[in-house]
This record gives sequence, C-alpha cells and structure tokens, in this order.
Amino acid sequence: MKNTFDTEPETPGARGALSPAGAELAVAVIARVDRDHPADAVLRDALRSAKGLPRTESAMVSKAVFSHFRWRGWLDPNRTPQASLRQALGFAGTFRKKPASISDAELMEHAIPKWAKEEIAVAPDWLRSIQREPLLWIRSRAAFWNEVQRELVLLHRDRLPNAGAHAGDVDLFRCDSFQSGHFELQDIASQAVGWLCAPKPGQTWWDACCGEGGKLLHLSDLMKNGGLIWASDRSLRRLAFLKKRTARAGCFNYRAVPWQGTAALPTKTRFDGVLVDAPCSGVGTWGRNPHARWTTRPNDVHELAVVQQRLLQAAAAAVKPGGRLVYAVCTLTRKETDGVADEFERHVKGFLPEPVADPFRRPIPPVARHWFWPKDTDGNGMYVAIWRRL
Repeated sequence: MKNTFDTEPETPGARGALSPAGAELAVAVIARVDRDHPADAVLRDALRSAKGLPRTESAMVSKAVFSHFRWRGWLDPNRTPQASLRQALGFAGTFRKKPASISDAELMEHAIPKWAKEEIAVAPDWLRSIQREPLLWIRSRAAFWNEVQRELVLLHRDRLPNAGAHAGDVDLFRCDSFQSGHFELQDIASQAVGWLCAPKPGQTWWDACCGEGGKLLHLSDLMKNGGLIWASDRSLRRLAFLKKRTARAGCFNYRAVPWQGTAALPTKTRFDGVLVDAPCSGVGTWGRNPHARWTTRPNDVHELAVVQQRLLQAAAAAVKPGGRLVYAVCTLTRKETDGVADEFERHVKGFLPEPVADPFRRPIPPVARHWFWPKDTDGNGMYVAIWRRL
C-alpha cells in the first residue's frame, strides 16, 4: 500500500523497543480482537495471564497493539502479522517525530473506514488528532487537588478545574491518593459534561445511564456530596462496580436502581436535573480505542440513534418544571448528535434549549449544543445538548 512518508521500524531488543516475546504476545492479542472482543479487554486478559512480564514490556505490548489498529489503514495486507506489527510501530514512531510527514489526503484515505465519511463531518485536523497517542486524564476531587498535584506529574492543568494529563511513569492504580479516592481516571471531555450539568448542593439529579459511574462521581463532587443523585443502568454488573467506586471515593449521596430504558421510570421523583449519557457508537473514542474504527458498523449508528431518542424522551418526563435535561454521547455522527436533538425538539413539547458557556472557551457566547472535538480538547470527542423545562 503506497504511502508518502517513510517508516522507521523499531528493532526488537533495542532500548524502548518491543522484544520478540512481546511481539508474539501482541500478535496473539491482535488476532483475538473482533467486534465482540475489544482490544482493551483482550489485552488486559493477556497481560494478566503473562506471568512475570516486566511492567515496561507490558507497556510496549499495549503500545504495539493500539499502534496496529491506529495505523491499520496503511498496513500491507500481504505481510506477515509480525511484519505488519513492525510496520505499524514504524508509522507510529515516524508520526510522533514528524507529524507533518503524513498528508491530509492520506489521512482522509486511510485513517477511518469509508462509511464513516458519510456519517461524520470529517476534517483532516480531526483525523490528525486521533492518530496521536492519547493523553491519560485524571480528575481530582476538589478538596484534594493540591495533594494530587504534589503526588503526580500532570500536564495541561489549565484545561478544566481539578484536571490534568498524567505525564509520569507511576502506576496510577497503586497511588496512595487513588486508593484513598482522591482522584479518578476520567477523560477531559467526559469531565466537561459534569461542568455543563452544573448541579448544585442540595439538588436532586438523575444519572439515567450511569454505567460504572464516572460522571456520577463528578456530579457528586460538584454537589459537595450533598443533595441526592439517582443512578440507574440496565446492567446489574455495572451497578455492582459502581458500588465499589463510590465507596472508595467517599460518595454517599446516591441511590442505585436498575432501569431498562422503558417509559416506566424507576421512581416517581421529579428532578432538578437529568443526565442522559446514552449508549452510542463511540466514534468520539476512536483515538483512544482505535480498534473500534474497524468493528463499528453503519447500522450501529442508525440503531443506536433510535435507542438514544427513546431514552431521552422517556427520561425527560422526570424533569421537574424549571429543571435541566442534559443529553451526552461520546460520538460525533450526525444521527446520534444533532439528529437526536432535532428529533427530540420536534416531538417533545415544554423544553427550551438552554445556552450554557463552553467550559473550555468561556469567552465564547453560550450555546445549547456543544461539540467537543479531540483536536480542541486533547481528549475524546463528545456531544452535549441541554434543555430547560418550562
């Protein structure tokens, strides 16, 4: 496959390079990844099973696996898996050193599947941003921000309050401050959702699709652990994991309950705010999860847009008069973003768009719909729409 910039393959055994054993492990992981087995889960299991693998080698295996999927569109399908892996690492190394050596035309041709160009407002600067290795963002609880800054090496601490990109080499999960619940791993775009919700202490909120609780923990911190947050999800496993996270983080102002997304709501409570962080195609995470570019299908986008619309309309009934409804998805397709918001406004009366200042660019006039592109935030892609109930 023709390309206009030279790769610099990393020699096995060289300092900072992948060893032959590490390369074999990476190839085995890549072979197991498919639609039902995402790369991060397969990689986690493989590294857990690889007894005695040094931490530095584990990091190199992870880098190799994600480099393969990030540069898959450029790889020669006639090469052996081992040669393709070396080629991908060469592309990654060259792009890291000389990002200008890849052209916009090549990005448009190879970085994402062709169907995506019909669903997304694709631009070279977005594609360039998702070819970079992603930053690992943390969010500190407000009361412990100074302490967390002393323990960790953090960059970009001016993006959002109590947030930074981890730049050290320590294992974050083993840090005393993490074990004490002083900070969470949370992407910067996900943190922006909490700031747009802007919950107040003493209010009652509903995180309708809470997952494992990343945004709920942020809402709780913004509410100073006061008021009450209802947390619901269709997965009992996620709710069980949420219980462990909230215990570690000292979050006590929540109540968890299953909800299948039907018109039968889990409570008759009417809320000051409802967050619908709906399941989505995850296009906004294609920089962090490059394997998803090649397993996501156009039908996923269309089917999920129907699910999102159903969830949003059902949850809207729980917003009290004067309350706020927030719709968030970590995707950038038209159907799952403005498409859902437009459909909601056509079919549900009594809600007005609520302009809110962009937490990244506060001098910009407030808007009711926010697009967070990785090129602007150095995080995931995210879309947020906000309404106020009359």
